[in-house]
Amino acid sequence: MNKMNETNGNVGKQIILYVVGLWFLALGVSLSIKADLGVSPVNSIPYILSQIFSIRMGTCIFIVFGFYMLLQILILRKEYEWKNLLQIIFSTIFGYFVDITNVITKEIAVESYVSQLLLLIISILLIAFGITLYIEANLVPMPMEGLVIAISKKSKKLKFPQIKTICDSVVVLFGLIFSLFGTGQVIGIREGTVLTAISVGKLVGVFQRIIKPRVAKKL
Repeated sequence: MNKMNETNGNVGKQIILYVVGLWFLALGVSLSIKADLGVSPVNSIPYILSQIFSIRMGTCIFIVFGFYMLLQILILRKEYEWKNLLQIIFSTIFGYFVDITNVITKEIAVESYVSQLLLLIISILLIAFGITLYIEANLVPMPMEGLVIAISKKSKKLKFPQIKTICDSVVVLFGLIFSLFGTGQVIGIREGTVLTAISVGKLVGVFQRIIKPRVAKKL
């Protein structure tokens, strides 16, 4: 009975850590939108689609993340762990979180390029921190990170941070294509998007080295 209680307690802690990570990630995403220097790579396609079709970003996140889940299944095939279908639930929660944090950050005043850069830096740190938390919760990854993990399992040379940077860059490229074809101009992608693409993966690696030992003691 004590072992069962301990296991349930650990799962509870994992879920809390995961959801807290999602909240920090959502807040980082909303701040990147508010900085207006380009949205984060993982949310560039959902943001652009929301602008093209005039629907909520949370809905677009759910659709795009569903596609990432399909890619995981195609890449891993028999190695795919069906518990990862829980990504659907957490993707829905994340979509709601983004809608909420978009409202919370709506009134933040951004009056200069310096303040935009400051907001962007904060958003990058929050995004990397949030990703690290829910990865270390060791439940199921979010769809984009799940895709990165799937690719890393098939790659013998590259590790998660490197593949994360590559995937972010590819997503930005597709976001650019969708933007040009859908609106005739570039929306949602600027220098901030590129900076986020090349820095988040590296920052996740840094945060993992700091957080992993501490989380291991608690879970």
